Amino acid sequence: MDKLHKAIGSPMDQPDISVIHIAGSNGKGSVALKTANTLRLADYKVGLFVSPHISSFRERIQINGEPLSEAQVEKYLKEIYDICEEQEIPATFFEVTTALAFRAFAQEGVEVVVLETGLGGRLDATNVIKHPALSIITSIGLEHTRILGDTVELIALEKGGIIKEGRPVLVGNNVPFETLKQCAEEKKASQIYQCEDLLGPEEEQIMIEGKETFEDYDAENSKISKAGLILLQFHLAEQTFDTDKTLKIILPDTIDAGVKIRPPCRFEEMDIKVDEKNVRVILDVAHNPQAIDYLIAKLRANYPTANQRIVVGMSADKDLKYCTNILLDYVSDPSKLHLVEASHPRAASISSILEANPKLSDSHYEVPQADDLNKDGRDVSSVSTQVQKALKLATENNEMLVVCGSVFIMADARETLGIVEPRDSAVIAEVAGAGMRNSQENFSDSKKN
Repeated sequence: MDKLHKAIGSPMDQPDISVIHIAGSNGKGSVALKTANTLRLADYKVGLFVSPHISSFRERIQINGEPLSEAQVEKYLKEIYDICEEQEIPATFFEVTTALAFRAFAQEGVEVVVLETGLGGRLDATNVIKHPALSIITSIGLEHTRILGDTVELIALEKGGIIKEGRPVLVGNNVPFETLKQCAEEKKASQIYQCEDLLGPEEEQIMIEGKETFEDYDAENSKISKAGLILLQFHLAEQTFDTDKTLKIILPDTIDAGVKIRPPCRFEEMDIKVDEKNVRVILDVAHNPQAIDYLIAKLRANYPTANQRIVVGMSADKDLKYCTNILLDYVSDPSKLHLVEASHPRAASISSILEANPKLSDSHYEVPQADDLNKDGRDVSSVSTQVQKALKLATENNEMLVVCGSVFIMADARETLGIVEPRDSAVIAEVAGAGMRNSQENFSDSKKN
């Protein structure tokens, strides 16, 4: 990735582009979107790079809130492919996508780039940047333990790999602060900040049933975004001091308006009409224990008396037993759960979910069949079928429907619910985010790696 970034001119290290680099177990995508949206409202030309996507690959690379056009993807992707072939760079799908974003942002004259890591931080493809304006670490939880480490402290050190010498770092509340403080000192960061250092003391948290503390993660993500934008303005002021550029002040009202945005499938609420009845549906990509715990707390806080039915699909690298036990404890009855399997290389199979948690044997599920495909080559027997079934039962039983888990189930779920949006072909969906070095991802003839 370092070689590829240099080959395209090291665009993210150019002095006229400011980069905000964001890592974290949960919240990094939301913080990235809130930050980019605020900068757009403040009249900056801003590039946003996030992953994975919900329905269309082009969601990953946005300029001023709009995904790259198909024509732009074709143009810049060809340039990246040619460089990989000419210089024998064995880049993976994610590395090529990252380089595509960097190339597009530079060529389209972006002023500020908001950059979300893909996995971890220290060895992430995005971490080739040398001088970010600001690094942000949103939260630390147990995730990807086989890759990042089996304690929050070890995972924090991997995420802390985005901290750079002479640059500030901002951390959220849900991190092992002392570990990251030591990491920042060792990397000679200019300063490590917490949100209260910039925003003042926290407000009181919401109590559920007088005993459980509920922390609204969207409010936490908004706080992190606000604090980050305050820090960023110091950098932008320094950047324009010795130039003829005019500093664009980011006003408090602009920040308040900008951070209200939420990404799709982050406690996304909608009403779906079925047989003249409205069914409240919530889509949420809660995919690890920390996020699922939050989802349940949010449901209890917002809908304390509602009966709920849940459709869930997971990625294979998650703690399937623990995650499904959280959901099972919440609904009590396994028949209120619908298990689905995304048509994606990283999806957990129905059989692996049942093996991990035999208590789910009385749930609703169907094992996808290889020949059960729609005209686009996508499986229709799992996600689509179970969402339809769950929606019908929710209507009959006066229940809410919650669709949660892996991002890989959401495109099929949204399409089944009648949401019309750009959608990838089955081939792109299969390759995107697979995370494997195989022939589909390798864009050179090199056998070295």
